[in-house]
Amino acid sequence: MPYPKLKIDIKKIKYNSSRLVKESARKGIKIAGVTKVVCGNPYIAQSLVDSGIEIIADSRVENLEKLKEIKCKKMLLRIPMPSQADDVVRYSDIVLVSEIFTIKKLSEQASNQNKIIDLILMIDLGDLREGLFYEKEILETVAEIAQLKNVKLLGLGTNLSCYGAVIPSKEILEKLVLIKNKISNLFNIDTEILSGGNSGSIRLFEDNQIPDGINQLRLGASIILGIGIDHLPINGLSEDTFILEAEIIELRKKPSKPIGKQGLDAFGNKPSFIDMGIRSKAICAIGRQDVNPEDVSPLDDKINILGGSSDHLILDVTDSEKSLSVGDTIKFRVNYGGCLSLMTSPYVYKDFSDS
Repeated sequence: MPYPKLKIDIKKIKYNSSRLVKESARKGIKIAGVTKVVCGNPYIAQSLVDSGIEIIADSRVENLEKLKEIKCKKMLLRIPMPSQADDVVRYSDIVLVSEIFTIKKLSEQASNQNKIIDLILMIDLGDLREGLFYEKEILETVAEIAQLKNVKLLGLGTNLSCYGAVIPSKEILEKLVLIKNKISNLFNIDTEILSGGNSGSIRLFEDNQIPDGINQLRLGASIILGIGIDHLPINGLSEDTFILEAEIIELRKKPSKPIGKQGLDAFGNKPSFIDMGIRSKAICAIGRQDVNPEDVSPLDDKINILGGSSDHLILDVTDSEKSLSVGDTIKFRVNYGGCLSLMTSPYVYKDFSDS
């Protein structure tokens, strides 16, 4: 079996997805299943569709192209590059947008391809990532969209708990409902979808804090990794869906502090070290080109990650109760950032299990 290897438990991902689909449906909400953290993997995307998800969403049009044979609607999450308008129209059914210049490009390409593209206009409610912030520009943009061919304003959306780390609340999301109502009154446009954010919004399920009218969530981390706001576990969901296995390529006793005058490491940082004497150190064949050491943690809590270079992960295994040898493997938990990197790396073998 080739290493490094990322073991992916499809059965647990399906469980998370099915549970969230059912829980959301009870609240009148449909899920767009987000595959960006798994690099648009078709096998995982199909498992989401099999669990009842009707829309697959991804930030990269290249990933949506990989998913073109899967029978469901495709949503482009990241507001599109104008230079990619042709492919965006070709591989997307629904597009999150904010810039009228790009929307006009989509209208032109949709006309050329004889296709109608649904738009979700992103509204910035304070997280300060993408979206229109001022009411005046929102209304002006809606007025312009209404004049364009081959595009339809399907809904409004917002993003929270990402760039600005703003915690979703009922009060914040109610602003999206108010904007929808104003658009309906002024333009006689019924926006079908109010997309109320990502996995961070699941916290509002408790005590029925999701405002009436919010009828879609874009969920990735909660389905794939069982986590929500502040990367905390969501009750009832499986977290151990991904396990990394890396092979030991060197195992030796060495000093714990480098010897000689220190400069910067390969990544421009000046590391600091504590002298703990001679320690047993293992090097695993995986590095920062695949994942940041901070984004993985050994299942054996007596093993410590010391750091890594482009191609090496350096571990202190002195206190481990296991008898380790060169050629053995060490298992690691993976967080969101780790999953994103490892699924993107072509050097990490993906091992899917659906047992």
